[in-house]
Amino acid sequence: MNTEAKNSLKILKQQKILLYPTDTVWGIGCDATSEVAVAKVFKIKQRAESKSLVILVDSFEMLQKYIPKVSKAVLELLSKTTNPTTIIYNNPIGLAKNVVAADNTVAIRIVQNEFCKQLIHQFGKPIVSTSANTSGNPTPKCFKEIEQSILDSVDYVVNLQREAVNEKPSTILKISENGEIIVLRN
Repeated sequence: MNTEAKNSLKILKQQKILLYPTDTVWGIGCDATSEVAVAKVFKIKQRAESKSLVILVDSFEMLQKYIPKVSKAVLELLSKTTNPTTIIYNNPIGLAKNVVAADNTVAIRIVQNEFCKQLIHQFGKPIVSTSANTSGNPTPKCFKEIEQSILDSVDYVVNLQREAVNEKPSTILKISENGEIIVLRN
């Protein structure tokens, strides 16, 4: 495991906040099973806890620990997609209460970024990923666009992929109660 992953893992285990590159944009992250850590993310973002956050997992297996009923159609879709795809699932289990929306849904993405995948695998739990901006401000497309207040408020900033520019957020899909897949953002 590289130094950045080791440092990040230490931060996550201490319920602290990380600023890190993902397969879409730079994210503010923490242990998605810790209400204490998640509350800190909402505070940094200056966002109401009624708004939900995206959760990253490293595999189908990890996804199924938190979403016990993933349909075959969703698994098939995820196995074929090459674009980062966030899906809003019903009735999650085992996550911090404050990452679950009021309607008992949660947005989860199986991450494709190698650093994130390794970090989550080593951590053994999902992590939060919300864009590195305060609520209402534009999402930064690269590291140098991240607000100073965000940089100052996290516990650790990963020193990787700082030159990369990613202008495309993930596709967002929602699974309806009857299992239908609805496209919310493409």
